[in-house]
Amino acid sequence: MALKPWYKVITPREDLRDGRPLDASEFAVHLDHVRDGRAPDDYKKPERFFDRTFLTSSLRELGGGVMRRLSGEKVETSAIYNLTTQFGGGKTHALTLLYHLAKNGPSAANWKGVRSLLDQAGVQTVPSAATAVFVGTEFDSLSGRGGNDGTPLRRTPWGEIAFQLAGEEGFAVVAKHDDEGIAPSTEVIRKFLPSGKPTLILMDELLNYLNRERKRKAGLGGQLYSFVQNLSEEARAQDGVVLAVSLPSIVDEMTPEDEADFQRFEKLLDRLGKAMIMSAASETSEIIRRRLFEWGGLPDDAKKTAAEYADWVQTHRTQIPNWFPVDHAKDAFSATYPFHPALLSVFERKWQALPRFQQTRGVLRLLALWVANAYQAGFTGAHKDPLIGMGTAPLDDPLFRSAIFEQLGGAKLEGAVTTDICGKKDSHAFRLDKESVDTIRKARLHQKVATTIFFESNGGQAKAEATLPEIRLAVAEPDLDVGNVETALEALSTTCYYLSAEKSRYRFSLAPNLNKLLADRRASVLATRVEERVRAEVQKVFTDGKGVVDRIFFPDKSGQIPDVARLTLVVLPPDQAASDKATRSFVDAATKEHGSSARTFKSGLVWAAAEGADSLRDDARKALAWEDIADEEADLRLDDAQSRQLAESLKKAQRDIRETVWRTYKHVMLLGKDGAWKTVDLGLVHSSAAPSISQLIIERLSQASDIEDKGVSPNFLVRNWPPAFKEWSTKSVRDAFFASPQFPRLLNPDSIKDTVSRGVENGMLGYVGRKGDGSYAPFHWNSSLPSIDVEVSDDVFIIQGEVAKAYQIGLSKPSSEVVSTTILGDDSGLTSPGAQAGEMDEPLAAPFDNGKPFVAVSIPRLVWSGDVPHQKWMNFYTKVLSKFAASTGLKITLRVEVAPAEGISPQKVDETRVALRDLGLKDSLEDE
Repeated sequence: MALKPWYKVITPREDLRDGRPLDASEFAVHLDHVRDGRAPDDYKKPERFFDRTFLTSSLRELGGGVMRRLSGEKVETSAIYNLTTQFGGGKTHALTLLYHLAKNGPSAANWKGVRSLLDQAGVQTVPSAATAVFVGTEFDSLSGRGGNDGTPLRRTPWGEIAFQLAGEEGFAVVAKHDDEGIAPSTEVIRKFLPSGKPTLILMDELLNYLNRERKRKAGLGGQLYSFVQNLSEEARAQDGVVLAVSLPSIVDEMTPEDEADFQRFEKLLDRLGKAMIMSAASETSEIIRRRLFEWGGLPDDAKKTAAEYADWVQTHRTQIPNWFPVDHAKDAFSATYPFHPALLSVFERKWQALPRFQQTRGVLRLLALWVANAYQAGFTGAHKDPLIGMGTAPLDDPLFRSAIFEQLGGAKLEGAVTTDICGKKDSHAFRLDKESVDTIRKARLHQKVATTIFFESNGGQAKAEATLPEIRLAVAEPDLDVGNVETALEALSTTCYYLSAEKSRYRFSLAPNLNKLLADRRASVLATRVEERVRAEVQKVFTDGKGVVDRIFFPDKSGQIPDVARLTLVVLPPDQAASDKATRSFVDAATKEHGSSARTFKSGLVWAAAEGADSLRDDARKALAWEDIADEEADLRLDDAQSRQLAESLKKAQRDIRETVWRTYKHVMLLGKDGAWKTVDLGLVHSSAAPSISQLIIERLSQASDIEDKGVSPNFLVRNWPPAFKEWSTKSVRDAFFASPQFPRLLNPDSIKDTVSRGVENGMLGYVGRKGDGSYAPFHWNSSLPSIDVEVSDDVFIIQGEVAKAYQIGLSKPSSEVVSTTILGDDSGLTSPGAQAGEMDEPLAAPFDNGKPFVAVSIPRLVWSGDVPHQKWMNFYTKVLSKFAASTGLKITLRVEVAPAEGISPQKVDETRVALRDLGLKDSLEDE
C-alpha cells in the first residue's frame, strides 16, 4: 500500500492551510512590540506563545535560573545572563519567554511547559517581577521617548529603564543624568530599583544602538558601557534582580568598531554573569513542528512512513552518506516528520556558516512558506510526497525564492535558479522532467535533484558541494529506483548552465559553465558548416574499414550513379529520409534510368537511407561548437576541472555524431526477387557491430541471400540456364547477377570465374570459344581449368555438360590424322610434325563433317619458337607451359638477348653471372 502524503497525516496551522504564511516580521519578534501589545498574537498572547514554544534545554536552563533568582535564591543561579546565539537564532524569543513569566507571575503556572520550568528552578510558583525592556533598534536618543504623552521625555537607556521600573518617581532619580547623557552610578541605580520586589531588566540589540550613537559627537556609546557595568554590579549585589542582555555571536557586515564594542560587552558580561548559548540544533525539529503544525504527537501513518524510509536507508546503506545514522534511521525520520531529516540537517551542516543565515528565525520563515506552498500543491492533486524533502522546495514561487536569497545574502542566483531548476517554462530541470519517462516525470526527479544540489551547495555562494550519496539520501523514496538519480544527474550535468560536476560532486555556481558556452557557440555555428560536417561524417562512417563495394555518396541525378556490373552502395543524403515519398520516387527513377538511357544493371544498386537528418544536424552542431570552444580555450581562462570537462565533452561529441550516423542510416532498399522494392531495417546498431556500416549492410544482405559473398555453385548456373541459349557468354553470365533481381548479387564479380572453373572440372559446364564454322576453340570440359584462365567476355562461352560431352564424342574418330583434342586458333603458332615453325597446317576439319564424327588422337611432339615480350613472360608460362609442367617431356631452350643503347655495366654482368649460378645454370655469356 502506498504511503500517505504528509498533508493527509499532519495538519499545518490555519494560516498556512489558507495560504497565508507568516510574514518574516512575525518570526522576528521585537521585545518592545510585545511590551506595547503590538506584536502578533503568537508572541503577544502568553498562552499562545507557550503553546507554540518548544522548551529546549537552553530555554529550560535559562527560564529556571531566572525564576530561581527572582524568587530570592542565589545558589545555582546568576544575576546576569549574556544570551549569545547566531544571528536570528532565538535570543529575542528567549527574552520574550522571560518577559511573559515575570509580568504574569503565578498565573503563568498553567501554561504549557511552565511546570517543567518550575521543576528546573526548584520553586513552587512563578515570581511576579517589575520589568523593564530596552531594545536598541527601537530607542532613539535624539528624539527620545515620551514628553508629549503626559510622560517625561527620556533620552537615555537609563532614563527609559528607570521610568519603566518606577514611573515618574524612578525617572526623577536619573533625570539629570538623562539630560546630561551621563551614566548613573551604582548608588543612583539602587535608588530607582523597586524596593522589596523582584526586578527583571531585559536589554536587546545593544550593538545597533551603539553603532548609531557612535556617529554623534555627544554619543552615548561609552556611557552605555558604564551603565551596563554599573547595573550589573548592582544587580549582583541585590536579591531578586536579574539583568538579561542579548548579544549576537556575529553580525552581518560588522564594522571594526562594532566588533570592538561587541568584544568589550562580551568580556564584561561573561566576567560578571553567566553566558547562555541559546543553541537548539538538536531540537530544531520540535521547535518547527510546534510553530508550523497543529502538533499533538506522531500519528500512526507518520510512524509507518518513518519505518518505510528507514528500511530503504538500511537496504542502501552503502549508497548514502556516512554521517546519517543508518542504524537509528527510524528514530531520525520520526524525529523530523513531516520533514526529511536531510532537509533540516542541511541548515546545520551547510548553511550555518553563511553570514546572513538566521538559524531559527530564517529556517522558520522558509519552512512556513514551504509548508503553505506544498500543502496547497498537494491538495490540488499535483504532488503526493510522503515527506517534505529538500527537492520539493517551491523555488518556482517568487516569494519563497526571495526568502531563500535573503538568507543567502542576495539574489545573485535568481537567473541560475530560473534557468536551471524552475520558475520558467523552459527551465532546464522542469523541461527534462516533462520529456522523461513516466516514473521520472511523476517523481519530478530532475527538479528534486537540482534543488537538492542547490541547498547542499549553499546555492553556490559558499564553497560547498553536494555529493552523490547526499543527493541519493535526499531525493530517493521507498518506491523509486535509486539508479534513476544517476540518470537525472547525467542529464542535468550536460544541460544546466550554472551546474558544475566533477567526480560525483556537484554545485551550483554564480558563473556560467561550459554548457552555457556551448549553447552560445551552438547558436553561432552556420548552417552551411553543419551540413558539410554531417556529410563528411556520413562518408567517413561508410568508408571506414575494408572497401568491399563501390560507394556513391549523395547523388541528385541518376547519371551520377554508374551503370556497371558491380555491386554499388548508393548513400542518400541525410535529408532524404527513407519514409519520404520523394525519396522513394528518386530511388525508383534512378534505378530504372542512367541519365537519358535505361539502366541495365538495376539489381546491382543497393540504397542506404537515413531515418532523418535532425539528430545528425544537432550532433554536428554540438561537435562544431565544442571544437570552436577548444580553439578558444587559451582565451577563456578555464580552470583545471573545466579544461578536463572540455576535453571529455569534445571527445564525446565527436563520438556521438559517429554513433548517430550508425543509428540514423538504418534503412536499406534493393530490388527483391519479384522485382518489387525490398526494404531492410537494420534495427538499433552501433559502431561495434562491424568495421564500417558498409560491411554491416553486406553482412545482413548476405545472411538474407540477397548477396553472395562466396560466389555461386556451377549447379546454380545449370538450374537457371536461359532456355533460349545453347552457349552463354561469360560476360552475359556475370552481368545477369547485376541485371536480374532473380539472381543474387555477387560481392565479387570475378567469383564467376571460379564458378566456371569448378563447373568445367566436375563436368557440369564446358568452357569454349566459338569459331566462324561453328567449332569450339578452345574447348575445356571435364578437365582442370584454373580460374585465372577463365576470361569474361562476349567471345567466350559456357555450355552445359551434356552439350560438352556430346561435342567431345563427336570429335573422336579412328583416324590418326586428327591431331588435337584442344582446337587452337589460326594464330597459335603451333606446328604439327613436318610443319615449319611459325607456319600452320591446314585448318582442322569441323567436328561434324558430312555427319560423321572425327576421332581425336594424340600427337608425339609440339615445337614452338618465336619472340615473347618480356612483360608477358609470366603469362606465357602460366597459359602455355604450365599445362605441360607435370610431364617429363617438357624441354625449354631459351635464348636471351639484352642490348640496351647505353650498354651494360660490368657490375650488371657480374650480377647476372651470380644469378645464373644460383639457379644451377651455366654462367657463360656471349659478346662480353
